[in-house]
Amino acid sequence: MADLLFCEPTELYNILNQVSKLSRLAEPNYLCLLDVRSKRQYDESHVITALRVKKRDHQYLIPESVDLECVRYCIVYDSNTSSLELSIRRRQYGEEEEEEEEEEEKDKDKEEDTELLPGPAVEFGQILIHFTRQPVYVLRGGYECFSGMYHFFRTQKIIWMPQELDAFQPYPIEILPGKVFLGKISQACNAKMHKDLKIKAHVNISMETTPYFVGNPDKLLHIKIEDTPDSILFPFFRHICHFMELHLRLRSVIMVFSTRGISRSTAVAVAFLMHYNEETLKRSWAHVKKCKTNMRPNRAFVAQLLEWERVLHGEYLTDISEPIY
Repeated sequence: MADLLFCEPTELYNILNQVSKLSRLAEPNYLCLLDVRSKRQYDESHVITALRVKKRDHQYLIPESVDLECVRYCIVYDSNTSSLELSIRRRQYGEEEEEEEEEEEKDKDKEEDTELLPGPAVEFGQILIHFTRQPVYVLRGGYECFSGMYHFFRTQKIIWMPQELDAFQPYPIEILPGKVFLGKISQACNAKMHKDLKIKAHVNISMETTPYFVGNPDKLLHIKIEDTPDSILFPFFRHICHFMELHLRLRSVIMVFSTRGISRSTAVAVAFLMHYNEETLKRSWAHVKKCKTNMRPNRAFVAQLLEWERVLHGEYLTDISEPIY
């Protein structure tokens, strides 16, 4: 039996935005996102790619279109579940449409019609763990929390064709929720992403330029460096960290990016977390890797990150000969 765990809103955001060559949402066994709210709520708006879970005779139906045993991420959400424990909920009397019609009448007997039950997402998740190999996740805070943080991922679209998923434009990955995003040059040039994420500063670790913050050194830090084995990032780490820390104090949202967002920018993200959280290379690497699964700083940058660890902690604490590096 698989585990039932919580998924934070920022984790779902990052799962939705992972890429290989194309968006990973196009992979059939990558993500199964399930909405257990009412049909009316689902039709009004839901998270992109989410499937509505139907009921028959007061029982949730397992979606037949998904091979749950092979799915990498199975995530369930309701309106606002924030605990995996039991909570006070109104008893279910009938189909969703009937419940809505009788809502006013039931409100009169609210105290009599409640009992200690798991939230809808937890209730369905407890069913799903018998069908999956990977853990089943319940979205903390449900749709209300996620849509409040990422309104641009709400939709009324129900059916997604494979070519539409192939064409989906992933957003930058969120490294620190609402504060630091990690992306590539095309995302840094995207006006809608800028507006949606409220980006106020750039850290550009590439040879290319963007149309944003040109000539404004207070909002743009451009480190012109190639992604090659003889490139040196180490001397810039302290300046980059201070630039980013200043903007965090000003509550400015920062995007760190390079050409493809895989090597140079991820090395900078790791270096910043090591400084900002006073962490080891190993711990900061694991954080960025969890957020962006295809991160791959070149070996020269890994060695320079180890040297940065010595500067911050006075000694080498991470073994970069391990395969994960």
